[in-house]
Amino acid sequence: MPNTETYPIQEFLNYLTFQKRYSKHTIISYKNDLTVFFDFVFLEYKISEINEITASIVRTWLASLKENKASSKTINRKISSLKSFFKYQLKLNKITVSPVATISSLKVSRRLPSFIEQKDIDTLLTHNYFSEDFEGKTNSLIFEILYQTGIRRSELINLKEKDIDPNSSNIKVLGKGNKERIVPVNNRLLKIIDGYIAEKKDTFSGLSTDFLLVSKKGKALNPKYVYNIVKNNLAKVSTNQRKSPHVLRHSFATHLTNNGAQINAIKELLGHSSLAATQIYTHNSIEKLKEVHKQAHPKS
Repeated sequence: MPNTETYPIQEFLNYLTFQKRYSKHTIISYKNDLTVFFDFVFLEYKISEINEITASIVRTWLASLKENKASSKTINRKISSLKSFFKYQLKLNKITVSPVATISSLKVSRRLPSFIEQKDIDTLLTHNYFSEDFEGKTNSLIFEILYQTGIRRSELINLKEKDIDPNSSNIKVLGKGNKERIVPVNNRLLKIIDGYIAEKKDTFSGLSTDFLLVSKKGKALNPKYVYNIVKNNLAKVSTNQRKSPHVLRHSFATHLTNNGAQINAIKELLGHSSLAATQIYTHNSIEKLKEVHKQAHPKS
C-alpha cells in the first residue's frame, strides 16, 4: 500500500478535531475519504505533492467510484471531504488553486423523511409499554426526550443533568460542531426528568457520571442500546419500515409542521445550519394534504 503519510491528512484532521471540534464519527469519515483518495492518487499517478493534484485527477477518481457502483450520496460526501481539505490547504498557502473548485456535486433525488404517525406515538407514550423498574423508566424517558425535543441520538446520550433548566423550561443541547442550542420542554417532561434523577441517585450511590440517562449498571448509554430500544418499541405500535431514533426526530419536525409551526423555528429547534435541510419537512405536510384531499374531495 502507498504511504499516505506524505500527504498532510493528519494535520487537517487535527484542525477538524481541535479547532472545528467535529465529532469523532465525522473525523473518521473524513479520514477514510481522504485516505482512499490519496491511495488512488499515489497508485495511479505516483504523485506525492498536493500541489500537483489537478481537477482531471479528481474527476478520474470520482469516475472510478461511479464505476464501482458508489451511490451519488456517497460520492457527494467524498467531494465535500476533498473541498474541505483543499480549502484548508489554501488557507495555509500550500496550494494556490483548489483542484476541486470546479467539481460539482451530483444530483440526488431527495427521499421524503420517514416519520411515525402522531396517534402511534401517543399510543406508545400513554399506554404501559415500559416496565416500572429503573431500566424501564430509562427506556421511557429516551422516547419522551427524543420525540418531544427532536434531538439526535448522540445529543441525547451526551445530555448532562446540568443541561436541564427547570426555571426556564428548556434544555441545552450540544450539537454538531459543538454548537449549543436551547430547546424548550414542557412541565410534564421536566417533572418526569426530575423524578428520574431522584430515582437514579437512590439506585446508584456515589454515581461517578453526570450523564442524565444511564444504563441499569449506572453507565452512560451506548448508541446501539438507544437504537434497539427505539426500534423494538416502535414495532409495537407502528408498521413503518424505518424505526430508528432519527425517525423520531423526523416525526418531531413533521408533526410541528403539520400543526402550523414556522419553518425557521423548526430549523432552530433541530439545530440545522441551513434552511434547505429543514424545508424537506414541508413536503411531508404537502403530501399529507394531498392524501386528505384525495380521500375527502368528491372529485378527487
